[in-house]
Amino acid sequence: MGKVLVVGAGGVAHAAVHKIAMNPDIFTEITLASRTVAKCHAIAKSVKERFGVEIATVELDAMDVVQTVDLIRETGAELLVNLALPYQDLRLMDACLEAGCNYLDTANYEPEDEAKFEYHWQWAYQERFEEQGLTAILGSGFDPGVTSVFATWLKKHKLDTIRQIDILDANGGQNDQAFATNFNPEINLREVLAEARHWENGAWQPTPPMTRKVEFDFPGIGPKNMYLMYHEELESLSTHFPEIERARFWMTFGDAYITHAKVLENVGMTRIDPVMHQGVEIIPIQFLKTLLPDPGDLAGETKGKACIGDIATGEAKDGSGEKTFYIYNICDHEECFREVGSQAVSYTTGVPAMIGAAQVLKGIWNSPGVWNMEQLDPDDFMDMLNAQGLPWQVEELDGPVAF
Repeated sequence: MGKVLVVGAGGVAHAAVHKIAMNPDIFTEITLASRTVAKCHAIAKSVKERFGVEIATVELDAMDVVQTVDLIRETGAELLVNLALPYQDLRLMDACLEAGCNYLDTANYEPEDEAKFEYHWQWAYQERFEEQGLTAILGSGFDPGVTSVFATWLKKHKLDTIRQIDILDANGGQNDQAFATNFNPEINLREVLAEARHWENGAWQPTPPMTRKVEFDFPGIGPKNMYLMYHEELESLSTHFPEIERARFWMTFGDAYITHAKVLENVGMTRIDPVMHQGVEIIPIQFLKTLLPDPGDLAGETKGKACIGDIATGEAKDGSGEKTFYIYNICDHEECFREVGSQAVSYTTGVPAMIGAAQVLKGIWNSPGVWNMEQLDPDDFMDMLNAQGLPWQVEELDGPVAF
């Protein structure tokens, strides 16, 4: 159906490009671009060996708007799938506007020099995309992404309103590393160590990071401690579903992970401001990233499952009063590796990126403007989750997460 340009060659791109190649009826031509073109070559080689599909590879500085515009025009891409770093979102959106290309990403923009996760920078592009008849889809990963689609599906099919929602992300995967992050270490640690916030009664309620936890029995995994965090879909859900009284995000971490993260923070290794080291200016967290394992390299040794989903409470559509539904996916690390050579964290972000891209190219999500996932019709996306490796389940609970 269309030509796609994928920017970025990390673990998520590895999973997404493999899944894109598995759907040739939707994606007719695929170009993969990154500053590190050797990573593009490795992904293209894997795709060719597994599925016999040719992927074009190009070296690209995603911060260079002119270079990106030229590449969009050269490839004739109808959609740019941004799987690069969130610092690069605005530059890539600028390039899409100039070149006349639709846009999709998996994480909201954040300034490189400040751990601030907000959508207002990208929402400000609404009129420009609308005026040019172009579509921009924000946050087509799992969380954000599928979690927002889950909420919309519940509101369309199960609940008239959502009074409160909890998003739960559990990774029960294990590997032999003393300390390793689930995804890009720089982005992961910035999120984990940021101030926790949740939405309640019309205002943001701040909490020191990693201080509020509750045990939850996750399907397919078992009991795990989950910690209250801030995550960007809380902002978009509370904006687009104004009836929400409380919205929270929870993620599981083991005690060893929490200890390592706090020690690294205490000694300054997670700082995002430049420091001088032997006459050379470095950013500590970027240096730390070079020392830590690349999560993509651990795919073959990661075992266990991930479980991500929503618990939403509101008035039932059948008139039976207030009900609570839990909608979730269970994803197995080893099964992901067998299919595309990725671990579950990359897979659960890469597959929804492909499905979101498919919605654009199929003409289902094609309204001009800038859109978060919960603003869009969920049904075909949900069908594709079941067909493309991320089957979901929904069950009724006695009540919301108690804390």
